[in-house]
Amino acid sequence: MRIAIAGASGLLGRNTAAHLRLTGHQVLALVRREASGPDERRWDPDAGRIDGPGLADVDAVINFSGTGIADARWNAQRKAELRSSRLNSTTTLVAALDPAGRCQRLLNGAAIGFYGDTGEIMVDERTPQGAGFLAQLVADWERAAHAAPVPTASLRTGHVLTREGGFLGKQRLPFRLGLGGRLGSGRQFVSWIHIDDYTRAVAHLLTSTVTGPVNLCGPNPVTNAAFTAAFARSLHRPALIPMPLPALRLLFGSEMVDEALLSGTRVQPRRLLDDGFRFDHPRLDEALASVA
Repeated sequence: MRIAIAGASGLLGRNTAAHLRLTGHQVLALVRREASGPDERRWDPDAGRIDGPGLADVDAVINFSGTGIADARWNAQRKAELRSSRLNSTTTLVAALDPAGRCQRLLNGAAIGFYGDTGEIMVDERTPQGAGFLAQLVADWERAAHAAPVPTASLRTGHVLTREGGFLGKQRLPFRLGLGGRLGSGRQFVSWIHIDDYTRAVAHLLTSTVTGPVNLCGPNPVTNAAFTAAFARSLHRPALIPMPLPALRLLFGSEMVDEALLSGTRVQPRRLLDDGFRFDHPRLDEALASVA
C-alpha cells in the first residue's frame, strides 16, 4: 500500500512510518515545509491545502497531527491551539478525499480522553462520552473525521510506552534520579500500550473493515501507583515520595492537572481484540523492561 501520514515527524508518526516501511509499504509524509523528495508532499492544514495531486495517489491516510496535550499550561490560547491543530488537519484531509478515488481508508487520531474520568469502571468503545474539555475535544475531533467519504476509524490512543519521549520521556529523568512517585492517591487507572503493539495495531487497521472508534491501548490497565512502582523497578530505582501536586498545579494549571494527570480511565481494547489482533506486550513489567 501507499500510505500518506500527517504528523509523520512526531513520535507516533515516526514509529508507524518505520514499521510500515519495514513491512513493505510506501509512506508519503505530509509536511508543512517545502517537500525535499518524492516521499514528501507539502500541505497547509490551517489554510486547507495539500499540494497536487493531493491524496489521489495513495491508498490510505493516517492522521497523527495535533499539538501535545500535556506540553504546556492550559489557557484560552493553548486550548484553542489544541482544538485547531486537530480539527484543521482533519477537515483538510477529509475534504481532499474522493469517495470514488484510490484512497479508501482514513485512520484519524483520537484519544481515550473521550471517556473522561471513569474511576474503577472498565470502559470500551460502547461507553458514552465523558465530561470535561478533553472529552469534548476528542468528540469534536472524531465528528470531523467521520464526515469523510471513505471508511474511517478513530484511533483512541492511550499512554504509549517507548524509549524516546512520550509518556515515559516526561518521567524518566526524575525516576532515574530516584524522585519519581505516584500522582495524587495513585488509585486512578493508566491505560497504556507498547509502541510496537501500537504500530502493529495501526497496520492491522489499515486493512481491517472496522470503522468508528477503536481503543489503542493494551488489555491490562493498572493504577497509577502500580505503574509508578513498575516503572521504578524497571529503572532499579525507588519511588517512595508522591509527586508534589502544588508544584504541578503551579506549572500546568489545575484544569490540566485534574483532567490529564489525576483522572483515570480503565480502558479495554474490545474492538481490536474482536477483530483478531493479538498483543505482543500485554503485561506491564515486560513492556517496561523492553523500553527501559
